[in-house]
Amino acid sequence: MTEKHIDELSGVETTGHEWDGIRELNNPMPRWWLLTFYATIIWTIGYTIAYPAWPLISSATKGVLGWSSRAQLSETMGQVADSQAAIKTAIAEKSLEDIVKDDSLYRFARAAGEAAFKVNCVQCHGTGAQGFPGYPNLNDDDWLWGGTIQDIYQTISHGIRYNSDPDTRVSEMPAFGEMLTGQEIRGIAAYVKSLSGEPSNPALAEAGKQLFVDNCASCHGEDGRGDQTVGAPNLVDAIWLYGATEADIAAQIRKPKHGVMPAWHARLGDVTVRELAVYVYSLGGAEQIQ
Repeated sequence: MTEKHIDELSGVETTGHEWDGIRELNNPMPRWWLLTFYATIIWTIGYTIAYPAWPLISSATKGVLGWSSRAQLSETMGQVADSQAAIKTAIAEKSLEDIVKDDSLYRFARAAGEAAFKVNCVQCHGTGAQGFPGYPNLNDDDWLWGGTIQDIYQTISHGIRYNSDPDTRVSEMPAFGEMLTGQEIRGIAAYVKSLSGEPSNPALAEAGKQLFVDNCASCHGEDGRGDQTVGAPNLVDAIWLYGATEADIAAQIRKPKHGVMPAWHARLGDVTVRELAVYVYSLGGAEQIQ
């Protein structure tokens, strides 16, 4: 039998492990620590008996108390729904204008709409509703289909060019690349650029003016300020959905991009769509209710 080694300074037996001449003392664990450890083992066994714990083939042990986190969540959500029933009913029944004018309804609808926006809308419009190229910024006052709260509600409800909804908003810009020459398209692009900023070639822009009147004014207006009844954008401001350079404008004239937005009414229900409309309205770019 190997003789046990006792440390000379402490008088404590060592474990037999040694690193670079340093020996490890074989000190026992503190009694309070051991008792605590044993208590946690007993508590763990009791917990797994009382609550759902052990996975089975297709389910898990139920626990003798019959507790369920899903059941608790369902009960809690039911209580929340009951507490909100009256205000949800008011949001469903009142006009959007009256909701905005009622401070308590407005605050509730805005908060609920913001939550719904973060779940359903940020993927395209961004967390701050600032938009991305091809996806409109909802904070500014530039609206393709109108900026009243009713217009916003209509757009959210039925979407844009969403074929599954018969009431969706529909407009389509022709591909002028099939009708006009490259030089004519560049002239129109230069003229359109001149409406909101200096074109790179004033002479080309002047040549494109009549082409714009002949081909584009029926939707965008002779002054280029657009027409919200048909979703034709305002070309006079400095807000561009697909790029602001003359090359970007020419590309859109040649072969236009047409965005699609889902219709949310069937998916989310009328109350949530109303709340979304109130939230978008609250961002500040909509036409204010008098």
